[in-house]
Amino acid sequence: MQDQLITIFITFLVVLDPIGVAPLFAALTRGGSDRYRRRMAFKGVGIATLILFLFVFTGDALLRFLGISLAAFRLSGGALLFLLAIDMVFARPSGLRSATVREQEEAQYREDISVFPLAFPLLAGPGALTTILLTTSNIHLHAQPALFVGVLGALLAVLLLTLLCLLLAPQLMRLIGQTGANVIDRLLGVILAALAVQFMLEGLRTGLLNG
Repeated sequence: MQDQLITIFITFLVVLDPIGVAPLFAALTRGGSDRYRRRMAFKGVGIATLILFLFVFTGDALLRFLGISLAAFRLSGGALLFLLAIDMVFARPSGLRSATVREQEEAQYREDISVFPLAFPLLAGPGALTTILLTTSNIHLHAQPALFVGVLGALLAVLLLTLLCLLLAPQLMRLIGQTGANVIDRLLGVILAALAVQFMLEGLRTGLLNG
Protein backbone atom coordinates (compact mmCIF):
# COMPACT_ATOMS: atom_id res chain seq x y z
CA MET A 1 0.00 0.00 0.00
CA GLN A 2 2.89 2.33 0.73
CA ASP A 3 4.16 2.12 -2.84
CA GLN A 4 0.64 2.78 -4.14
CA LEU A 5 0.28 5.87 -1.95
CA ILE A 6 3.65 7.19 -3.10
CA THR A 7 2.54 6.78 -6.71
CA ILE A 8 -0.75 8.55 -5.95
CA PHE A 9 1.06 11.39 -4.20
CA ILE A 10 3.41 11.87 -7.15
CA THR A 11 0.47 11.80 -9.56
CA PHE A 12 -1.35 14.51 -7.61
CA LEU A 13 1.88 16.51 -7.34
CA VAL A 14 2.51 16.35 -11.07
CA VAL A 15 -1.04 17.28 -12.08
CA LEU A 16 -1.61 20.09 -9.56
CA ASP A 17 1.95 21.32 -10.28
CA PRO A 18 2.45 23.76 -7.36
CA ILE A 19 5.67 25.22 -8.75
CA GLY A 20 4.11 25.71 -12.18
CA VAL A 21 1.09 27.51 -10.71
CA ALA A 22 3.21 29.87 -8.61
CA PRO A 23 4.39 32.07 -11.55
CA LEU A 24 0.80 32.41 -12.80
CA PHE A 25 -0.38 33.35 -9.32
CA ALA A 26 2.43 35.89 -9.02
CA ALA A 27 1.39 37.46 -12.33
CA LEU A 28 -2.31 37.56 -11.41
CA THR A 29 -1.62 39.22 -8.05
CA ARG A 30 1.13 41.58 -9.24
CA GLY A 31 0.70 45.00 -7.67
CA GLY A 32 -1.40 43.67 -4.80
CA SER A 33 -0.45 43.87 -1.15
CA ASP A 34 0.96 40.93 0.82
CA ARG A 35 -2.37 40.71 2.66
CA TYR A 36 -4.25 40.51 -0.65
CA ARG A 37 -1.97 37.73 -1.96
CA ARG A 38 -2.35 35.73 1.24
CA ARG A 39 -6.13 36.10 1.15
CA MET A 40 -6.32 34.98 -2.47
CA ALA A 41 -3.98 32.02 -1.82
CA PHE A 42 -5.89 30.72 1.19
CA LYS A 43 -9.31 31.27 -0.38
CA GLY A 44 -8.35 29.81 -3.78
CA VAL A 45 -6.75 26.68 -2.31
CA GLY A 46 -9.70 26.28 0.08
CA ILE A 47 -12.24 26.37 -2.75
CA ALA A 48 -10.12 24.00 -4.87
CA THR A 49 -9.91 21.62 -1.90
CA LEU A 50 -13.70 21.53 -1.59
CA ILE A 51 -14.08 20.82 -5.32
CA LEU A 52 -11.46 18.07 -5.39
CA PHE A 53 -12.68 16.38 -2.20
CA LEU A 54 -16.23 16.45 -3.58
CA PHE A 55 -14.98 14.49 -6.59
CA VAL A 56 -13.18 12.03 -4.30
CA PHE A 57 -16.47 11.10 -2.64
CA THR A 58 -18.79 11.35 -5.64
CA GLY A 59 -16.62 10.42 -8.63
CA ASP A 60 -17.49 6.72 -8.72
CA ALA A 61 -21.21 7.44 -8.31
CA LEU A 62 -20.98 10.03 -11.07
CA LEU A 63 -19.56 7.46 -13.50
CA ARG A 64 -22.32 4.99 -12.65
CA PHE A 65 -24.99 7.67 -13.00
CA LEU A 66 -23.70 8.60 -16.46
CA GLY A 67 -23.39 4.96 -17.49
CA ILE A 68 -19.67 5.28 -18.23
CA SER A 69 -17.58 2.15 -17.75
CA LEU A 70 -14.33 2.36 -15.84
CA ALA A 71 -12.42 1.05 -18.87
CA ALA A 72 -13.82 3.80 -21.10
CA PHE A 73 -13.01 6.47 -18.55
CA ARG A 74 -9.47 5.20 -18.06
CA LEU A 75 -8.88 5.34 -21.82
CA SER A 76 -10.35 8.81 -22.28
CA GLY A 77 -8.89 10.14 -19.03
CA GLY A 78 -5.47 8.77 -19.88
CA ALA A 79 -5.63 10.44 -23.30
CA LEU A 80 -6.58 13.74 -21.65
CA LEU A 81 -3.69 13.49 -19.20
CA PHE A 82 -1.32 12.62 -22.06
CA LEU A 83 -2.33 15.84 -23.82
CA LEU A 84 -1.68 17.68 -20.57
CA ALA A 85 1.75 16.03 -20.35
CA ILE A 86 2.59 17.22 -23.87
CA ASP A 87 1.71 20.78 -22.87
CA MET A 88 3.97 20.48 -19.82
CA VAL A 89 6.90 19.03 -21.78
CA PHE A 90 6.72 21.83 -24.36
CA ALA A 91 5.99 24.46 -21.65
CA ARG A 92 2.95 25.80 -23.42
CA PRO A 93 -0.21 26.95 -21.63
CA SER A 94 -3.55 25.34 -22.32
CA GLY A 95 -7.05 25.32 -20.90
CA LEU A 96 -6.39 21.91 -19.32
CA ARG A 97 -4.34 23.22 -16.42
CA SER A 98 -4.18 26.99 -16.78
CA ALA A 99 -6.28 29.94 -17.75
CA THR A 100 -6.22 30.86 -21.42
CA VAL A 101 -4.83 34.21 -22.52
CA ARG A 102 -8.33 35.67 -22.77
CA GLU A 103 -9.20 34.35 -19.31
CA GLN A 104 -6.03 35.85 -17.85
CA GLU A 105 -6.87 39.20 -19.43
CA GLU A 106 -10.34 39.02 -17.88
CA ALA A 107 -8.86 38.11 -14.50
CA GLN A 108 -6.72 41.25 -14.51
CA TYR A 109 -9.88 43.29 -14.07
CA ARG A 110 -11.15 41.18 -11.17
CA GLU A 111 -10.37 42.07 -7.58
CA ASP A 112 -11.06 38.53 -6.41
CA ILE A 113 -9.22 35.87 -8.44
CA SER A 114 -9.65 33.10 -5.87
CA VAL A 115 -12.55 31.32 -7.61
CA PHE A 116 -11.64 32.14 -11.21
CA PRO A 117 -9.04 31.51 -12.45
CA LEU A 118 -7.16 30.31 -9.31
CA ALA A 119 -9.44 27.57 -7.92
CA PHE A 120 -10.71 26.73 -11.40
CA PRO A 121 -9.03 26.04 -13.77
CA LEU A 122 -5.54 26.58 -12.31
CA LEU A 123 -5.92 24.17 -9.36
CA ALA A 124 -9.11 22.12 -9.72
CA GLY A 125 -9.10 22.05 -13.51
CA PRO A 126 -10.06 19.26 -15.92
CA GLY A 127 -6.70 17.51 -15.51
CA ALA A 128 -6.93 17.42 -11.71
CA LEU A 129 -10.57 16.31 -11.70
CA THR A 130 -9.83 13.56 -14.21
CA THR A 131 -6.92 12.36 -12.08
CA ILE A 132 -9.16 12.27 -8.99
CA LEU A 133 -11.73 10.11 -10.78
CA LEU A 134 -9.09 7.79 -12.24
CA THR A 135 -7.33 7.39 -8.90
CA THR A 136 -10.37 6.80 -6.70
CA SER A 137 -12.57 4.79 -9.11
CA ASN A 138 -11.29 1.47 -7.72
CA ILE A 139 -10.82 2.57 -4.11
CA HIS A 140 -13.84 2.36 -1.80
CA LEU A 141 -14.12 3.73 1.73
CA HIS A 142 -15.76 0.63 3.21
CA ALA A 143 -13.65 -1.96 1.37
CA GLN A 144 -10.25 -0.22 1.68
CA PRO A 145 -10.56 2.38 4.45
CA ALA A 146 -6.82 2.73 5.10
CA LEU A 147 -6.02 3.25 1.42
CA PHE A 148 -8.93 5.68 1.00
CA VAL A 149 -7.74 7.77 3.96
CA GLY A 150 -4.22 7.62 2.55
CA VAL A 151 -5.47 9.02 -0.76
CA LEU A 152 -7.17 11.88 1.09
CA GLY A 153 -3.96 12.52 3.00
CA ALA A 154 -1.87 12.53 -0.18
CA LEU A 155 -4.25 14.99 -1.85
CA LEU A 156 -4.32 17.22 1.21
CA ALA A 157 -0.51 17.18 1.43
CA VAL A 158 -0.18 18.31 -2.18
CA LEU A 159 -2.79 21.04 -1.64
CA LEU A 160 -0.87 22.29 1.43
CA LEU A 161 2.33 22.28 -0.62
CA THR A 162 0.48 24.23 -3.30
CA LEU A 163 -0.64 26.78 -0.72
CA LEU A 164 2.95 27.15 0.48
CA CYS A 165 4.17 27.72 -3.09
CA LEU A 166 1.50 30.38 -3.65
CA LEU A 167 2.38 32.17 -0.41
CA LEU A 168 6.06 32.11 -1.41
CA ALA A 169 5.43 32.81 -5.11
CA PRO A 170 7.48 36.07 -5.28
CA GLN A 171 10.44 34.43 -3.54
CA LEU A 172 10.19 31.32 -5.74
CA MET A 173 10.20 33.44 -8.88
CA ARG A 174 13.31 35.27 -7.73
CA LEU A 175 14.96 31.96 -6.88
CA ILE A 176 14.20 29.80 -9.93
CA GLY A 177 12.76 32.26 -12.45
CA GLN A 178 10.40 31.38 -15.28
CA THR A 179 13.04 29.25 -17.00
CA GLY A 180 13.55 27.16 -13.89
CA ALA A 181 9.80 26.67 -13.52
CA ASN A 182 9.59 25.53 -17.15
CA VAL A 183 12.42 23.01 -16.64
CA ILE A 184 10.61 21.50 -13.64
CA ASP A 185 7.39 21.43 -15.65
CA ARG A 186 9.10 19.51 -18.45
CA LEU A 187 10.48 16.91 -16.06
CA LEU A 188 7.09 16.43 -14.43
CA GLY A 189 5.47 16.26 -17.87
CA VAL A 190 7.60 13.23 -18.79
CA ILE A 191 6.44 11.46 -15.62
CA LEU A 192 2.81 12.36 -16.29
CA ALA A 193 3.07 11.03 -19.85
CA ALA A 194 4.16 7.63 -18.50
CA LEU A 195 1.32 7.63 -15.96
CA ALA A 196 -1.18 8.56 -18.68
CA VAL A 197 -0.04 5.67 -20.89
CA GLN A 198 -0.38 3.35 -17.89
CA PHE A 199 -3.98 4.50 -17.36
CA MET A 200 -4.76 3.88 -21.04
CA LEU A 201 -3.17 0.42 -21.00
CA GLU A 202 -5.18 -0.53 -17.91
CA GLY A 203 -8.36 0.74 -19.55
CA LEU A 204 -7.65 -1.19 -22.73
CA ARG A 205 -6.85 -4.38 -20.82
CA THR A 206 -10.00 -4.09 -18.70
CA GLY A 207 -12.12 -3.38 -21.77
CA LEU A 208 -10.77 -6.41 -23.63
CA LEU A 209 -11.26 -8.71 -20.63
CA ASN A 210 -14.84 -7.54 -20.07
CA GLY A 211 -15.62 -7.43 -23.75
